[in-house]
Amino acid sequence: MTRDDPPPERPRVLVVDDEPQIIRALKVVLREAGFDTVAAETASQALDLAAVHPPAAAIVDLVLPDGDGVEVTNKLREWSEMPVLVLSAVGEEDQKVRALEAGADDYITKPFAARELVARLQAALRRATPAEEEPTVAVDGLEVDLAARVVRLDGQPVHLTPIEFELLRMLVRNRGRLLTHRALLAEVWGPHYVEDIQPLRTHIARLRAKIEPEGATPRYIVTDPGIGYRFAA
Repeated sequence: MTRDDPPPERPRVLVVDDEPQIIRALKVVLREAGFDTVAAETASQALDLAAVHPPAAAIVDLVLPDGDGVEVTNKLREWSEMPVLVLSAVGEEDQKVRALEAGADDYITKPFAARELVARLQAALRRATPAEEEPTVAVDGLEVDLAARVVRLDGQPVHLTPIEFELLRMLVRNRGRLLTHRALLAEVWGPHYVEDIQPLRTHIARLRAKIEPEGATPRYIVTDPGIGYRFAA
């Protein structure tokens, strides 16, 4: 870039919250991370701003004066695939699940850690960037060949059942993103099985037994209690 070139445009993030202190905190955190922000205090204002000048991503509180973050997410998903992160208070588990099933990419619990929020936002933006098909994913000693349906751990083959591989495939291809129980069940078993959480837990446990270090904190598949799983490596 020469001296006369304009500075690169900073990604613009729509921040939706009716608490002024949260808006101020998010503006500081995002500015330091290289983002511009535009703020809205209501659901209707957020949708108007997003339509006039579509942002790169949105961070939306679950509770708003004229609606909620689930409604905002639903409306945005009617015309946009922009990453949407929802902010929620502790104990709003059902609402978190509703938001994720409405199309939100992730959620952050208040009070939030700045580094975690930025990392989740950056991961969501990376997933939203079109990329060539990734036939093999290798992370932290685990290698998953999606095309050949081959899994290796530290160079040694891991024999998975078809369901175990499908679960791992979906988690790997959405790595960093929280997938709800219902999303995994619908994808792997079909839409008629979205309430059968116990078989999902059983298969996840068997998959972990084959790829996770014995007796250690899970390295690859992390549980979000009551909601779902994410491939964290």
